[in-house]
Amino acid sequence: MNAKDQTPSIWTTGSTEVFKTGTWRTMLPQYIKAPSPCHAACPVEGNIAEWIGKARERDFRGAWEILTRNNPFPAVAGRICHHPCEAACNRAGFDESLAICRLERHVGDLAIEQGWGYEPTPVRHPETIAVVGGGPSGLSVAYHLRRRGYAVTIFEASDELGGLMRHGIPAYRLARPVLDAEIGRILAMGVEARLGAALGTAESFAQLREQFDIVYLAMGARAQKRLPQLDYSRPWVMDGAVYLAASNAGSPPQLGQRLIVIGGGSAAIDAARSARRAGHDVRLMCLESAAQMPAQHEEVAEALEEGVELCPGSMITAATENGDAIAFSCVRVEFRPGAVRGEFTLEQVAGSEFTLQADAVIPSIGQDPDLAPVNDLLAADGRLVKVDDKQATSAEGVYAGGDVASMARFVTEAIGMGKRAASEIDRVLRAGDPEAATEVQSGAGAGQEEGNGAGAPEPLVELEQISTFYYPPQARASEERLGVAERLRSDAEVQIGFDLEQALAETERCFSCGTCVYCDNCFHYCPDLAIRRLPERGGYEVLTDFCKGCGVCVAECPTGSMKMVEDAR
Repeated sequence: MNAKDQTPSIWTTGSTEVFKTGTWRTMLPQYIKAPSPCHAACPVEGNIAEWIGKARERDFRGAWEILTRNNPFPAVAGRICHHPCEAACNRAGFDESLAICRLERHVGDLAIEQGWGYEPTPVRHPETIAVVGGGPSGLSVAYHLRRRGYAVTIFEASDELGGLMRHGIPAYRLARPVLDAEIGRILAMGVEARLGAALGTAESFAQLREQFDIVYLAMGARAQKRLPQLDYSRPWVMDGAVYLAASNAGSPPQLGQRLIVIGGGSAAIDAARSARRAGHDVRLMCLESAAQMPAQHEEVAEALEEGVELCPGSMITAATENGDAIAFSCVRVEFRPGAVRGEFTLEQVAGSEFTLQADAVIPSIGQDPDLAPVNDLLAADGRLVKVDDKQATSAEGVYAGGDVASMARFVTEAIGMGKRAASEIDRVLRAGDPEAATEVQSGAGAGQEEGNGAGAPEPLVELEQISTFYYPPQARASEERLGVAERLRSDAEVQIGFDLEQALAETERCFSCGTCVYCDNCFHYCPDLAIRRLPERGGYEVLTDFCKGCGVCVAECPTGSMKMVEDAR
């Protein structure tokens, strides 16, 4: 008897599989792997929903392994990242954004506590890589290339690795044992570090190009920008980077009781807070209004708690020595940011002049890279090395990243540039041998399709695509800080990490935007039994013979990892 003749007498006997009702539909559900807003905003393109999912299952080792596919510094980033992922988080439109940064710190701290390390990688390729600068970008590119099987040598001008992370960020924001542990893991992979080796001349740069197949420049920006109103030869003027380096080394300079710190960025905030810990009365002056300051909101709030006095929308016009004190003539200004980072216009407010008395001033208004060793060989973009979107310079085999090539002066931006350059370097070096490409894959959920089936990338998942019925309102985990009195007595870390219960509670708040969590909603809610589990691969498939295209599965998907598409035949 043919299947088409097998008509069951009643619904409780036989099989209804002979009734292929899928021909009724005009729309068809499709499983997708779509990018989350947090992923799109992440400077290192981290698989945030994926690693948070592992943490939710208490597989913190798995979460750390996913994190470090893209970023070898989860414990560092969890402390100092400017976390644009949180501003982009869909949960912010529901109650409060997810505390992604603190979650990353929790996973990174566990890795240090448990002594987790990377699998040893043999040197598989003949090409050698020179990295100039052992800061976040240089260490990142070294890490990613070493994981791909390349021999990498870092040339660092100072006697310690870390760059800005060590010399520019105080210990109360980034504990040195944390930084040392995450740098140590990179060195343990077999990355060679030559300390006290500065790239000081065009000849030394030419020698590197002769000795190595690829050179990555990550020297940072060390030349301080200067204010013409100040006489930098006077003992009462000290560059912010010089002050921070001395303070971070445990020897804060003696500059008198009353200090003015100039600048609105993170470095200026760090200098002001470090001066408070050294016992100074500190006033922070910046051109921007309080709302326009480029420093992170948390940093500003903590500085105010610690007694830093804020003087926004102001500038110094002149300084006059007056006995033991300095009289600073000042004026209020209207600050208007330009279209390009670092560009702005100012308008002085008529009749707003005022005078401040202080013992010293610490200008911290930014730095420029020193391009003298490479000026004759590389194209420049203003005061930066000119690079393309893959961090390649105008010279073959030379790449650059971090502050030497970008005005995006954030540690995680620099880490992301190193990752991006490593991927491109590997692609170029292995271009003649596609089978040997050594990209460290970030992976996608099993049983899910990337894109829409036509090769086009999926758009970002929006809040409207999330079935929020499955997420009860839940307050963001409280972010605790050390008491102010204790902060000012020591260099102890101000921000206190999550405990296990806080971390797990926060993972439950994640919408997992665009990433299937295998909840079975599509399977259970389908009125036509047209969804099949795929236990051998994980995930699901749509039985097109029976799906009528009602869209219930898509409506009930809690993560936005399904969509309806036109069923064109």
